[in-house]
Amino acid sequence: MVRVGVHVSIAGAISKAVGRAAAAGCDTFQIFSRNPRGWAFRDLDPAEITLFRQELDGSRLFPAVDHMPYLPNLATMNPEFAEKSRITLAAELSRCGMLGIPYLVTHLGHYGEEGKEAGRRRVTGMINNALDEVDNPVLLLLENTAGEKNGIGSRFEDLGVVIEGIEKPSRVGFCFDTCHAFGAGYDLRSLGGLEDTLNRFDETLGLREIRLVHLNDSKGDLGSGLDRHEHIGLGYIGEEGFLQILSHEVFRNLPLICETPVDERRDDAGNIRKVRELAG
Repeated sequence: MVRVGVHVSIAGAISKAVGRAAAAGCDTFQIFSRNPRGWAFRDLDPAEITLFRQELDGSRLFPAVDHMPYLPNLATMNPEFAEKSRITLAAELSRCGMLGIPYLVTHLGHYGEEGKEAGRRRVTGMINNALDEVDNPVLLLLENTAGEKNGIGSRFEDLGVVIEGIEKPSRVGFCFDTCHAFGAGYDLRSLGGLEDTLNRFDETLGLREIRLVHLNDSKGDLGSGLDRHEHIGLGYIGEEGFLQILSHEVFRNLPLICETPVDERRDDAGNIRKVRELAG
């Protein structure tokens, strides 16, 4: 039986996310712990922390996952953005610890004129600083990206270089995004392509280090470099691709989070049902 969920809103109060996840039929769920589109944030209210943890403990939902906001760029060469990104990463690690959330997902960002190697060094330094500043059991999950221009993390080898410089590797793992991998050129539509992709990941990073899957179909074709998510089975990966993915033991044994659209074709609960249908 797969464990599947979606990203849910914290509107009104962060504790309300638990009920929303349960109502959608989730086994697991993901949130932003704050407004994802701005730098400013307020400290978590102690009463809200207590209520969130009580709601979570009283549910069957596991794990809860937090995602970094949109603005931070761990690879930036801009000193102002770098400092804001550093503060945000450390703050999110701390907030996860207070809320009892075991996983924080982050993208690695985009490098500038200094090039990829310098960008990867900045990512490693940013992560090392944050892990030094915040000492808690939260696992930071590095997410593979779709191959956008100047992005870091679309190739497994990029992630490997970053990991090599991490001073506390036991506090870092990976979030595998199917849409992003497909956009970056890793074919998941056939059994052979899926096995090849997973073998390459295992040789470079280790499959045991994947702790979470972002299960998304893709509006872009293989190798398109597009980070545009589609409903499960309605994109270029397609139902046959997800039948292969969801029958593979690597994916069946990991929590699955859908970050799929909500529109007239299907809602969050509909994508959860589709995943369970294909997995069954």
